[in-house]
Amino acid sequence: MKIDVFYTPLGLNAGDLTGRAVVVIDVLRATSTIVTALSAGAKAVIPAASSEEAVRLTSNLEKNGIVLAGERRMLKIEGFALGNSPREMTPDAVAGKTLFLATTNGTPALLAAQGGDPVLVAAALNFSAVAERARHLFSERGELVIICAGREKQFALEDAYTAGRLIKAVKKGVPPKKLVLNDAAHVSLDLAAQQGGWLDAFGASGAARQLSEVGLGDDVKFCAQPDRVAIVPVYADRRIAA
Repeated sequence: MKIDVFYTPLGLNAGDLTGRAVVVIDVLRATSTIVTALSAGAKAVIPAASSEEAVRLTSNLEKNGIVLAGERRMLKIEGFALGNSPREMTPDAVAGKTLFLATTNGTPALLAAQGGDPVLVAAALNFSAVAERARHLFSERGELVIICAGREKQFALEDAYTAGRLIKAVKKGVPPKKLVLNDAAHVSLDLAAQQGGWLDAFGASGAARQLSEVGLGDDVKFCAQPDRVAIVPVYADRRIAA
């Protein structure tokens, strides 16, 4: 039984994930935003590779049914209705709408996961629910792939920590001799054991420092709340739904 962790989507090629169960993590902040938007009543979230693609995808759609959201350098994209803060994803803002989301790290990671079956969207906010679904898939299929979005194409502490906690949850009951972890999965497990709780781990990250510097430190606290919701978003055919 095998678990592979990728600290960024770099190096993943088309076909690498075909038919494999995949979990995508970008806790600060894209997957947290997606989970929150769907729990607030959004119909779906469409990840876009860039703000330009998001605008193109919505150019011929009825404006009343869509919301453009996203960030560049952590701040809301000019002309978009919402940024990439889960605290913005209120029922008033997103209920009944389809959210077109473009972010620096998270949405490219989701696009890289295309071909996975299924592709689950994970955050601390829905941790127990997604861990249970992933554990079931791992038990059934004998393998699991975890893709961390990373930060600017590099390792991100908060994503690796979440991956480690996820591995710990899904491997319960599996005899150690039957479990095969790639190197990144081993490191993630060790990291999760060494760090404190969710807020300590997230707060120690470079992403948290950058968010605090631009006045978005409250997003870190929000994203570090485990099990705030019980939905498991699934990404298929360029669309994420609960």
